[in-house]
Formats: sequence, C-alpha cells, structure tokens
Amino acid sequence: MADPAPATENNEARRIQMLRAAAELICERGFSETRISDVAKRAGVSSALVIYYFGTRDRLLVDALRYSEESFYEAAEQMLAEVPSLRDRLSLLIQWTCVPEGTNEIPGAWGLWFDLWAQAFRHDEVKAGRVELDARWRRMIVDAVESAELEADVDPKMFALEFSALLDGLSIQVALEDPEVDSKVAYEIAMRFAERELDLPRERRRPVAAGRGRRSR
Repeated sequence: MADPAPATENNEARRIQMLRAAAELICERGFSETRISDVAKRAGVSSALVIYYFGTRDRLLVDALRYSEESFYEAAEQMLAEVPSLRDRLSLLIQWTCVPEGTNEIPGAWGLWFDLWAQAFRHDEVKAGRVELDARWRRMIVDAVESAELEADVDPKMFALEFSALLDGLSIQVALEDPEVDSKVAYEIAMRFAERELDLPRERRRPVAAGRGRRSR
C-alpha cells in the first residue's frame, strides 16, 4: 500500500476534520467497530480520501490519538512552566490523569487509549505510536522533577516510569468506575507515592477539582 499523503499547510484543515471524526467515532464505538467509511461519512468526505491521507486504520488510530493529545500537551507544558512548586506540578499531573473530564474535550478519550493498547499488542505501527506518545508524557514528569531542588537522591527518569505506570493503572480504575477507586482515592494514592519517593512533607489535601484530563477526557 502506498504511503499516506504528507501533512501540508494546504491539507491541514481537511486532515484535522478527518482526525476529529475518527477520534469521536473510536471513542463512541471502539476501534474494531469503526470503519474507514464511518469516518468518511462523519467528516463529509469520501473513503478514498481518508485512505489517501492515512493509508491504514492503524495509522488513523495513532494519528487520531496524537491529534486528541496535542492540544493537551501544549496547554499542559505552558501551565507547568508557570507553577513553581513541585507539589503543585505533581498535583496537576495527577488531576489531568485521574480526574474525569473537563469541558470542550472529545468525550471519553480514554477509549482511544484502550484501543491503542489493544492494537499495539499485535501491530508494530500502533506499537511505535504508543511508545512515542507515552515518552512525551514521561518527559513531562521528568521535567517537573528536574526543575525542583530535592533533598532526596532521586533518579527523575525512574520516578517518571514508576509514577506514569501508577497513574495509568489508577486511571483505568477511575475510567471503568471501580467502586473502590474513585478520583479522590486515585489522587490520594498517587500523591502519597510521590511524597514517599521524593521525600516531600505531607500536606493537608485540598479538594480534588475536575480537570483537563489527559486520558480521562
């Protein structure tokens, strides 16, 4: 199969239209129930055009998730840069991951990640996309830790690997509405872990507010 058409300034608006349609449909139906023709119909274009721009359904899944994440990362990186306290930066990271959705987001974007993980198990193209997206998330955690002066001897990369894995597991419980792990419990578990690993003094917890969730959208 021919390579998909490269993104250009001239086709960017049309590509975004199709990516938005794909993201919405995958969230609503799941990847296995979303066809190229469904995306084309939702976007108001032909199936041939979707294939021309993305080539395969696997590529469409990865690009749809990348699209849904991009605005989050842009806003998150700017916001974290403006927050001086490490504790507050960690608090934001936890809320973005474990506190259900804010406004103006693609509904249920956790579904995109569920499908990405399932497809990555069997498809190399999707696997590579998963690695890229998670690497950016871990880099945000590393940056948050490296920018602080810590008393503890901490490897920021190892902390980011452990912390992101913990957040992934907690987010799944919140997304699936586990009766014992709601957003408040998830927040408490994640913050306690960060306090132990980074040797931060415990503080009285503030109420957990709904946030711009990375994966709980």
